[in-house]
Amino acid sequence: MSELKAAVPAGYADFLAEIKQRIQTAQLRASLAVNRELVLLYWGIGRDILARQEKDGWGTKVIERLAKDLHSAFPEMRGLSPRNLGYMKAFAEAWPEEVILQQLVAKLPWGHNVRLIEQVKDPAQRLWYAEQALANGWSRNILVIQIEGGLHRRQGKAITNFERTLPSPQSDLAQQLLKDPYNFDFLTLSADAHEREVERGLLMHLRSFLLELGIGFSFVGSQYPLAVAGEDYKLDLLFYHLRLRCFVVIDLKAGPFKPEYTGKMNFYLSAVDDLLKHPSDQPSIGLILCKSKKELVVEYALRNTLTPLGVAEFRHLEALPERLRENLPTVEDIEAELGPSDEIDKD
Repeated sequence: MSELKAAVPAGYADFLAEIKQRIQTAQLRASLAVNRELVLLYWGIGRDILARQEKDGWGTKVIERLAKDLHSAFPEMRGLSPRNLGYMKAFAEAWPEEVILQQLVAKLPWGHNVRLIEQVKDPAQRLWYAEQALANGWSRNILVIQIEGGLHRRQGKAITNFERTLPSPQSDLAQQLLKDPYNFDFLTLSADAHEREVERGLLMHLRSFLLELGIGFSFVGSQYPLAVAGEDYKLDLLFYHLRLRCFVVIDLKAGPFKPEYTGKMNFYLSAVDDLLKHPSDQPSIGLILCKSKKELVVEYALRNTLTPLGVAEFRHLEALPERLRENLPTVEDIEAELGPSDEIDKD
Protein backbone atom coordinates (compact mmCIF):
# COMPACT_ATOMS: atom_id res chain seq x y z
CA MET A 1 0.00 0.00 0.00
CA SER A 2 2.85 2.39 0.88
CA GLU A 3 4.51 1.63 -2.50
CA LEU A 4 1.20 2.51 -4.27
CA LYS A 5 1.01 5.85 -2.45
CA ALA A 6 4.63 6.60 -3.21
CA ALA A 7 4.03 5.90 -6.92
CA VAL A 8 1.37 8.61 -7.22
CA PRO A 9 2.95 11.42 -9.29
CA ALA A 10 2.66 15.12 -8.56
CA GLY A 11 -0.56 16.66 -9.83
CA TYR A 12 -2.36 13.32 -9.83
CA ALA A 13 -5.11 14.48 -7.42
CA ASP A 14 -6.02 17.43 -9.67
CA PHE A 15 -5.95 15.17 -12.73
CA LEU A 16 -8.26 12.66 -11.01
CA ALA A 17 -10.69 15.41 -9.99
CA GLU A 18 -10.79 16.69 -13.57
CA ILE A 19 -11.53 13.23 -14.97
CA LYS A 20 -14.29 12.70 -12.39
CA GLN A 21 -15.86 16.02 -13.38
CA ARG A 22 -15.73 15.09 -17.07
CA ILE A 23 -17.36 11.73 -16.36
CA GLN A 24 -20.11 13.34 -14.29
CA THR A 25 -20.72 15.93 -17.01
CA ALA A 26 -20.91 13.19 -19.65
CA GLN A 27 -23.33 11.21 -17.49
CA LEU A 28 -25.55 14.26 -17.09
CA ARG A 29 -25.49 14.94 -20.82
CA ALA A 30 -26.33 11.32 -21.54
CA SER A 31 -29.23 11.47 -19.08
CA LEU A 32 -30.53 14.68 -20.67
CA ALA A 33 -30.16 13.18 -24.14
CA VAL A 34 -32.12 10.08 -23.11
CA ASN A 35 -34.85 12.26 -21.62
CA ARG A 36 -35.02 14.38 -24.77
CA GLU A 37 -35.33 11.36 -27.02
CA LEU A 38 -38.01 9.85 -24.77
CA VAL A 39 -40.06 13.06 -24.74
CA LEU A 40 -39.77 13.39 -28.53
CA LEU A 41 -40.80 9.75 -28.91
CA TYR A 42 -43.86 10.28 -26.73
CA TRP A 43 -44.80 13.42 -28.66
CA GLY A 44 -44.49 11.56 -31.97
CA ILE A 45 -46.66 8.68 -30.74
CA GLY A 46 -49.27 11.12 -29.42
CA ARG A 47 -49.27 13.06 -32.69
CA ASP A 48 -49.76 9.87 -34.73
CA ILE A 49 -52.62 8.71 -32.50
CA LEU A 50 -54.30 12.09 -32.98
CA ALA A 51 -53.80 11.91 -36.75
CA ARG A 52 -55.29 8.39 -36.96
CA GLN A 53 -58.28 9.35 -34.86
CA GLU A 54 -58.96 12.45 -36.95
CA LYS A 55 -58.29 10.85 -40.36
CA ASP A 56 -59.59 7.31 -39.89
CA GLY A 57 -62.07 7.88 -37.09
CA TRP A 58 -60.37 5.56 -34.62
CA GLY A 59 -62.10 5.56 -31.25
CA THR A 60 -60.61 5.76 -27.78
CA LYS A 61 -60.63 1.95 -27.48
CA VAL A 62 -57.68 1.80 -29.84
CA ILE A 63 -55.44 3.22 -27.08
CA GLU A 64 -56.12 0.22 -24.85
CA ARG A 65 -55.43 -2.18 -27.74
CA LEU A 66 -52.25 -0.29 -28.68
CA ALA A 67 -51.00 -0.35 -25.09
CA LYS A 68 -51.53 -4.10 -24.86
CA ASP A 69 -49.74 -4.82 -28.15
CA LEU A 70 -46.83 -2.50 -27.38
CA HIS A 71 -46.38 -4.09 -23.95
CA SER A 72 -46.21 -7.50 -25.61
CA ALA A 73 -43.58 -6.25 -28.04
CA PHE A 74 -41.56 -4.36 -25.41
CA PRO A 75 -42.26 -6.05 -22.05
CA GLU A 76 -39.23 -4.45 -20.38
CA MET A 77 -40.21 -0.91 -21.38
CA ARG A 78 -42.19 1.24 -18.94
CA GLY A 79 -44.50 4.07 -19.95
CA LEU A 80 -46.67 2.22 -22.47
CA SER A 81 -49.80 1.94 -20.33
CA PRO A 82 -53.16 3.15 -21.67
CA ARG A 83 -52.99 6.06 -19.25
CA ASN A 84 -49.56 7.17 -20.46
CA LEU A 85 -50.59 6.80 -24.09
CA GLY A 86 -53.48 9.11 -23.24
CA TYR A 87 -50.96 11.58 -21.85
CA MET A 88 -48.95 11.31 -25.07
CA LYS A 89 -52.03 12.24 -27.06
CA ALA A 90 -52.77 15.18 -24.73
CA PHE A 91 -49.09 16.16 -24.90
CA ALA A 92 -49.21 16.38 -28.70
CA GLU A 93 -52.41 18.42 -28.47
CA ALA A 94 -50.87 20.78 -25.91
CA TRP A 95 -47.70 21.41 -27.92
CA PRO A 96 -48.59 21.32 -31.63
CA GLU A 97 -45.59 23.44 -32.65
CA GLU A 98 -42.47 21.33 -33.01
CA VAL A 99 -40.17 24.36 -32.67
CA ILE A 100 -41.33 25.01 -29.10
CA LEU A 101 -41.15 21.29 -28.40
CA GLN A 102 -37.53 21.05 -29.58
CA GLN A 103 -36.28 24.26 -27.95
CA LEU A 104 -38.06 24.04 -24.61
CA VAL A 105 -40.43 21.24 -23.72
CA ALA A 106 -38.16 18.35 -24.73
CA LYS A 107 -35.65 19.58 -22.14
CA LEU A 108 -38.13 18.96 -19.30
CA PRO A 109 -38.60 15.50 -17.78
CA TRP A 110 -41.74 13.64 -18.80
CA GLY A 111 -43.17 13.91 -15.28
CA HIS A 112 -42.96 17.71 -15.49
CA ASN A 113 -44.76 17.66 -18.82
CA VAL A 114 -47.54 15.46 -17.44
CA ARG A 115 -48.14 17.91 -14.59
CA LEU A 116 -48.23 20.83 -17.04
CA ILE A 117 -50.81 19.02 -19.15
CA GLU A 118 -52.94 18.08 -16.16
CA GLN A 119 -52.87 21.35 -14.24
CA VAL A 120 -52.44 24.19 -16.76
CA LYS A 121 -55.06 24.41 -19.48
CA ASP A 122 -54.22 27.85 -20.89
CA PRO A 123 -51.47 27.50 -23.58
CA ALA A 124 -49.77 30.80 -22.73
CA GLN A 125 -49.66 30.00 -19.02
CA ARG A 126 -48.41 26.47 -19.74
CA LEU A 127 -45.59 27.90 -21.84
CA TRP A 128 -44.72 30.36 -19.05
CA TYR A 129 -44.48 27.61 -16.42
CA ALA A 130 -42.40 25.44 -18.76
CA GLU A 131 -39.96 28.32 -19.29
CA GLN A 132 -39.76 29.03 -15.55
CA ALA A 133 -39.28 25.36 -14.66
CA LEU A 134 -36.39 25.08 -17.11
CA ALA A 135 -34.78 28.41 -16.16
CA ASN A 136 -34.99 27.79 -12.41
CA GLY A 137 -34.35 24.05 -12.35
CA TRP A 138 -37.61 23.29 -10.54
CA SER A 139 -38.26 19.74 -9.41
CA ARG A 140 -41.66 18.27 -10.26
CA ASN A 141 -42.94 18.95 -6.74
CA ILE A 142 -41.79 22.57 -6.83
CA LEU A 143 -43.46 23.00 -10.23
CA VAL A 144 -46.75 21.75 -8.79
CA ILE A 145 -46.44 24.10 -5.79
CA GLN A 146 -45.84 27.08 -8.08
CA ILE A 147 -48.79 26.18 -10.30
CA GLU A 148 -51.14 25.68 -7.36
CA GLY A 149 -49.95 28.98 -5.87
CA GLY A 150 -50.82 30.84 -9.09
CA LEU A 151 -47.29 32.14 -9.54
CA HIS A 152 -47.98 33.44 -13.07
CA ARG A 153 -50.53 35.91 -11.63
CA ARG A 154 -48.14 37.23 -8.97
CA GLN A 155 -44.66 37.24 -10.49
CA GLY A 156 -43.35 40.73 -11.28
CA LYS A 157 -46.48 42.44 -9.91
CA ALA A 158 -45.01 44.36 -6.96
CA ILE A 159 -45.22 48.15 -7.23
CA THR A 160 -41.66 49.44 -7.58
CA ASN A 161 -39.59 52.40 -8.75
CA PHE A 162 -36.95 50.13 -10.31
CA GLU A 163 -37.37 51.50 -13.82
CA ARG A 164 -36.27 54.92 -12.56
CA THR A 165 -33.70 53.93 -9.93
CA LEU A 166 -31.90 50.95 -11.50
CA PRO A 167 -30.05 50.66 -14.81
CA SER A 168 -31.35 48.34 -17.51
CA PRO A 169 -31.36 45.31 -17.64
CA GLN A 170 -30.95 45.22 -13.82
CA SER A 171 -34.28 47.02 -13.43
CA ASP A 172 -36.18 44.48 -15.56
CA LEU A 173 -34.66 41.49 -13.78
CA ALA A 174 -35.34 43.00 -10.34
CA GLN A 175 -38.95 43.72 -11.28
CA GLN A 176 -39.54 40.16 -12.43
CA LEU A 177 -38.11 38.73 -9.21
CA LEU A 178 -40.65 40.44 -6.94
CA LYS A 179 -44.23 39.20 -6.51
CA ASP A 180 -47.51 40.57 -5.28
CA PRO A 181 -48.96 39.15 -3.16
CA TYR A 182 -46.53 36.82 -1.44
CA ASN A 183 -48.16 33.60 -0.33
CA PHE A 184 -47.18 32.55 3.20
CA ASP A 185 -49.82 29.86 3.62
CA PHE A 186 -47.29 27.86 5.63
CA LEU A 187 -47.90 30.42 8.43
CA THR A 188 -50.94 30.30 10.71
CA LEU A 189 -51.21 33.53 12.66
CA SER A 190 -53.93 35.52 14.33
CA ALA A 191 -55.45 38.43 12.43
CA ASP A 192 -53.76 40.92 14.81
CA ALA A 193 -50.30 39.32 14.72
CA HIS A 194 -47.39 41.75 15.09
CA GLU A 195 -44.35 42.08 12.84
CA ARG A 196 -42.10 40.05 15.13
CA GLU A 197 -44.60 37.16 15.15
CA VAL A 198 -44.63 37.16 11.34
CA GLU A 199 -40.83 37.31 11.32
CA ARG A 200 -40.47 34.42 13.77
CA GLY A 201 -42.91 32.36 11.70
CA LEU A 202 -40.96 33.00 8.51
CA LEU A 203 -37.70 32.01 10.17
CA MET A 204 -39.25 28.82 11.55
CA HIS A 205 -40.25 27.94 7.98
CA LEU A 206 -37.15 29.37 6.30
CA ARG A 207 -37.07 26.76 3.54
CA SER A 208 -40.69 27.51 2.56
CA PHE A 209 -39.98 31.24 2.85
CA LEU A 210 -36.99 31.00 0.49
CA LEU A 211 -39.04 28.94 -1.94
CA GLU A 212 -41.73 31.63 -2.02
CA LEU A 213 -39.15 34.40 -2.45
CA GLY A 214 -37.77 32.57 -5.46
CA ILE A 215 -34.45 31.27 -6.73
CA GLY A 216 -31.32 33.29 -6.01
CA PHE A 217 -32.16 34.63 -2.54
CA SER A 218 -29.51 33.83 0.06
CA PHE A 219 -30.42 34.45 3.71
CA VAL A 220 -27.99 36.74 5.56
CA GLY A 221 -29.78 37.37 8.87
CA SER A 222 -32.79 38.59 10.83
CA GLN A 223 -32.76 41.66 13.05
CA TYR A 224 -29.46 42.36 11.33
CA PRO A 225 -27.58 45.08 13.28
CA LEU A 226 -26.36 48.29 11.72
CA ALA A 227 -24.43 50.91 13.70
CA VAL A 228 -24.89 54.44 12.36
CA ALA A 229 -23.48 57.52 14.11
CA GLY A 230 -23.23 55.66 17.41
CA GLU A 231 -26.81 54.38 17.30
CA ASP A 232 -27.93 50.80 16.68
CA TYR A 233 -30.52 49.92 14.05
CA LYS A 234 -31.85 46.51 13.05
CA LEU A 235 -33.07 45.23 9.70
CA ASP A 236 -36.04 42.85 9.88
CA LEU A 237 -34.61 40.51 7.24
CA LEU A 238 -31.49 40.78 5.10
CA PHE A 239 -30.81 38.72 1.98
CA TYR A 240 -28.27 38.71 -0.82
CA HIS A 241 -29.46 37.93 -4.32
CA LEU A 242 -27.01 35.90 -6.36
CA ARG A 243 -28.25 36.93 -9.81
CA LEU A 244 -28.83 40.59 -9.03
CA ARG A 245 -25.53 40.74 -7.11
CA CYS A 246 -26.99 42.97 -4.44
CA PHE A 247 -28.37 43.02 -0.90
CA VAL A 248 -32.14 42.87 -0.49
CA VAL A 249 -33.60 44.41 2.68
CA ILE A 250 -37.09 43.26 3.69
CA ASP A 251 -39.17 45.28 6.12
CA LEU A 252 -42.24 43.51 7.54
CA LYS A 253 -45.41 45.46 8.35
CA ALA A 254 -48.35 43.65 9.94
CA GLY A 255 -50.79 46.38 8.93
CA PRO A 256 -51.54 48.51 5.86
CA PHE A 257 -48.84 50.39 3.99
CA LYS A 258 -48.03 53.90 5.19
CA PRO A 259 -46.02 56.49 3.20
CA GLU A 260 -43.52 57.01 6.01
CA TYR A 261 -42.29 53.42 5.59
CA THR A 262 -40.41 54.45 2.44
CA GLY A 263 -38.33 57.01 4.38
CA LYS A 264 -37.23 54.37 6.87
CA MET A 265 -36.35 51.93 4.08
CA ASN A 266 -34.47 54.64 2.20
CA PHE A 267 -32.34 55.14 5.32
CA TYR A 268 -31.70 51.40 5.63
CA LEU A 269 -30.62 51.06 1.99
CA SER A 270 -28.25 54.02 2.22
CA ALA A 271 -26.66 52.50 5.32
CA VAL A 272 -26.36 49.02 3.77
CA ASP A 273 -24.75 50.47 0.64
CA ASP A 274 -22.19 52.33 2.75
CA LEU A 275 -21.50 49.68 5.39
CA LEU A 276 -22.05 46.29 3.72
CA LYS A 277 -22.03 46.68 -0.05
CA HIS A 278 -18.89 45.51 -1.88
CA PRO A 279 -17.59 47.84 -4.62
CA SER A 280 -18.54 45.27 -7.25
CA ASP A 281 -22.10 44.84 -5.89
CA GLN A 282 -25.13 46.48 -7.48
CA PRO A 283 -27.25 48.99 -5.48
CA SER A 284 -29.19 47.39 -2.63
CA ILE A 285 -32.94 46.87 -3.05
CA GLY A 286 -35.69 47.30 -0.47
CA LEU A 287 -38.94 45.34 -0.27
CA ILE A 288 -41.71 46.46 2.12
CA LEU A 289 -44.11 43.59 2.84
CA CYS A 290 -47.42 44.65 4.33
CA LYS A 291 -50.86 43.16 4.98
CA SER A 292 -52.59 45.58 2.61
CA LYS A 293 -51.91 48.63 0.45
CA LYS A 294 -53.59 51.29 -1.65
CA GLU A 295 -51.83 51.45 -5.00
CA LEU A 296 -52.09 55.21 -5.44
CA VAL A 297 -50.63 55.82 -1.98
CA VAL A 298 -47.71 53.50 -2.80
CA GLU A 299 -47.12 55.18 -6.16
CA TYR A 300 -47.01 58.63 -4.57
CA ALA A 301 -44.69 57.39 -1.81
CA LEU A 302 -42.24 55.92 -4.34
CA ARG A 303 -42.42 58.68 -6.95
CA ASN A 304 -39.54 60.83 -5.66
CA THR A 305 -37.66 58.15 -3.73
CA LEU A 306 -34.12 57.77 -5.05
CA THR A 307 -33.30 54.28 -3.77
CA PRO A 308 -34.70 51.10 -5.41
CA LEU A 309 -37.88 50.16 -3.52
CA GLY A 310 -40.75 47.76 -3.97
CA VAL A 311 -43.98 47.29 -2.03
CA ALA A 312 -46.06 44.10 -1.95
CA GLU A 313 -48.71 42.44 0.19
CA PHE A 314 -48.41 39.08 1.92
CA ARG A 315 -51.02 36.51 2.82
CA HIS A 316 -51.05 33.89 5.57
CA LEU A 317 -53.53 31.49 7.11
CA GLU A 318 -55.43 33.01 10.01
CA ALA A 319 -55.84 31.11 13.25
CA LEU A 320 -59.28 31.00 14.84
CA PRO A 321 -59.75 33.48 17.69
CA GLU A 322 -59.34 31.91 21.13
CA ARG A 323 -63.02 32.44 22.01
CA LEU A 324 -64.08 30.43 18.94
CA ARG A 325 -61.54 27.66 19.52
CA GLU A 326 -62.87 27.23 23.06
CA ASN A 327 -66.39 26.66 21.69
CA LEU A 328 -65.39 24.03 19.13
CA PRO A 329 -66.35 20.45 20.05
CA THR A 330 -63.53 18.07 20.93
CA VAL A 331 -62.98 14.70 19.28
CA GLU A 332 -64.51 13.07 22.35
CA ASP A 333 -67.61 15.27 22.04
CA ILE A 334 -68.06 14.27 18.39
CA GLU A 335 -67.62 10.56 19.13
CA ALA A 336 -70.13 10.78 22.00
CA GLU A 337 -72.64 12.54 19.72
CA LEU A 338 -72.25 9.98 16.95
CA GLY A 339 -72.62 7.01 19.26
CA PRO A 340 -71.32 3.47 18.66
CA SER A 341 -73.71 2.76 15.76
CA ASP A 342 -72.54 5.81 13.80
CA GLU A 343 -68.78 5.21 13.97
CA ILE A 344 -66.85 6.63 11.06
CA ASP A 345 -65.19 4.09 8.82
CA LYS A 346 -61.46 4.71 9.28
CA ASP A 347 -60.23 2.30 6.61
